Amino acid sequence: MATLELSEAAFAETIDNNEIVILDFWAEWCGPCKAYGPVYERVSEEFPSVVFGKINTEEEPELGRMFNIRSIPTTIAFKQQIGVFMQPGALPEDALRDLVKMLETLDMDEVREEMKKINDADSQ
Repeated sequence: MATLELSEAAFAETIDNNEIVILDFWAEWCGPCKAYGPVYERVSEEFPSVVFGKINTEEEPELGRMFNIRSIPTTIAFKQQIGVFMQPGALPEDALRDLVKMLETLDMDEVREEMKKINDADSQ
């Protein structure tokens, strides 16, 4: 699947309606973003069941603020509507590929259980 340019209007629907979504926060003026773009595109072609979205922080500043983006590029990954990965900087191609494979096998019941433990501890 090719990458999708995501707007604030399409963001929630994209997260809600897809099992795995990986986001690249970028800007036109960003040199490392331009270098990361082709890597991101290549890996997206290898995993047609995964949505690879691109969010231009200049055109969608609210999304950048929502995720407290301070450095670009930043990669964020969701599985079953839960944010499970966030890393600033351009990922090497193999690392991005490994991230997708990890997401495909990630046990979300375990993630939810860990989240519950953290929330329970915070509320005490």
